[in-house]
Amino acid sequence: MIDFTLRINRENYDVTAMTDTPLLFVLRNNLNLKGSKLGCGLEQCGACAVLVNGESTFSCAIAASSLVGKSIITIEGVSESGTLSAIQKAFLTEIAAQCGYCTPGMIIATTALFDKNPSPKKQDILEALQKHLCRCGSHARILTAINNMQSDHSQND
Repeated sequence: MIDFTLRINRENYDVTAMTDTPLLFVLRNNLNLKGSKLGCGLEQCGACAVLVNGESTFSCAIAASSLVGKSIITIEGVSESGTLSAIQKAFLTEIAAQCGYCTPGMIIATTALFDKNPSPKKQDILEALQKHLCRCGSHARILTAINNMQSDHSQND
């Protein structure tokens, strides 16, 4: 076991864990941040995605201890001061979830994309979501939510 500090959702957390403990387990078990989900545990479904220095990163296999000094944002940290992000609002408006298991990862991936490219093309969106699985078949509503958000955003510019 080692002690280290992680910067998560704009706050520092002191953590004690094994050096190889995946970030997902630290988030869920040590810090009670349950938004990121364990899907496959093999970095193949995206349910565990978080932002690490702005990049969508699967947290199920990356060692938490390797992220010291980096900024980690979970689904709980995407909204600020209790206000949903535009992406979260779009998902909610479009009811872009069925069971909701994949939704945090989808929102994280979409957030990373829009932070880098505020006006992505359809292909950019598809590529950003390519590694994220939705077993319920909500992809069409997710894409509609993103497109509607993008349309609303461009009308407000």
